[in-house]
Amino acid sequence: MEGSHAVAEAVSLCRPQVVAAYPITPQTHIIEHLAEMVADGGLASEFISAESEFAAASIVLGAVAAGSRAFTASASQGLLLMTEVLFNIAGLRLPVVMVCANRAVGAPINIFSDHQDSMALRDAGWIQLYAGSNQEAADTIIQAYRIAETCELPVMVCMDGFFLTHTFEPVDLPGQDTVDAFLPAFHFARTLDPTRPITLGGGSEPDNYMEYRQHQHQALVSAATEIENVNLEFAQTFGRDHGGLIDAYRLEGAEVVMVTLGSVMGAVKDVVDSLRGQGQLVGALRLRCFRPFPASALVTSLCDTGCNAKRIVVLEKALSVGADGIVVTELRAALHNAGMAVIVEGFVGGLGGRDLTIEVIESVFRTASDGVSTRCRFAGLKPESGDQSTMGES
Repeated sequence: MEGSHAVAEAVSLCRPQVVAAYPITPQTHIIEHLAEMVADGGLASEFISAESEFAAASIVLGAVAAGSRAFTASASQGLLLMTEVLFNIAGLRLPVVMVCANRAVGAPINIFSDHQDSMALRDAGWIQLYAGSNQEAADTIIQAYRIAETCELPVMVCMDGFFLTHTFEPVDLPGQDTVDAFLPAFHFARTLDPTRPITLGGGSEPDNYMEYRQHQHQALVSAATEIENVNLEFAQTFGRDHGGLIDAYRLEGAEVVMVTLGSVMGAVKDVVDSLRGQGQLVGALRLRCFRPFPASALVTSLCDTGCNAKRIVVLEKALSVGADGIVVTELRAALHNAGMAVIVEGFVGGLGGRDLTIEVIESVFRTASDGVSTRCRFAGLKPESGDQSTMGES
């Protein structure tokens, strides 16, 4: 099943009452399939074709505030156009679920996949979950509604554009009755109701604004426990475990560990197997959850699983331009705060949809093992780039 259709089917199983979106590549097939299901009578939902992504986000904000389960999806420039509303959704603690079909941002215009779009919204107050496969993307949708509605926080399910959205993989979709038992009917205590008036989104003065943000921050930090619990219950109910906050691979005895996000983990696992076969003690770890940042889970995996990490290599598809990779910066801080004396190196690759091939991943492992660099390095650049802080295929 195509990844976009798998996600749309999973959304349908969650019985959203409102779906609002504006089409943008590579999100389009998700919304098209949902529109088809509504038109054919297979999904009892109000489908709203918005005039922009800003409008789509505004519609689902209002829908959830009025007591309806809602869904939207976007990518790239569309996600950025939603930014103002996404901050409001999070600040209002509305349990919206959306998909980000990860795509590069302009300029220059590029429709292919990286993580620059969702990473630009990392501080908006949304839970961010990154899928590694079509099966995981579909399953994460179902989990996301449980997490969002329990924590009263919005959840962004991120899946790699084209690499997942337009790729066909075997996907097992659960039955409606099983999903209904796992995901209760939507109930939101702070619903806008003219018979029970409340203020939602009122103004705030200096004497209480900080407390709003502190409560929001604590709710997002505490959501890590709910993400783990929902993943465990999902595994018990459906027989599939995607790792909760992180997905660790062959960490036992590993001296070099690669940390990454998204679908590239499949290729990373192949490289780990190959290098292990050559006697190299390497492992891998995928961040399934980026917000809240799973610092404790990372430290536990690197310390309590027989791992012997002396060097951690981060391979990510986004960067803070003018600074460093985003994941590597947060990982360094987390390990420093935990008192772990381990070398952490960062590599940025796969931007604009460039393939992170087996050869590139192997070269990252080799380069990281050859020395230490705190500079932001780019993996898979063309050799003629001439930047001494970069590396290409070899």
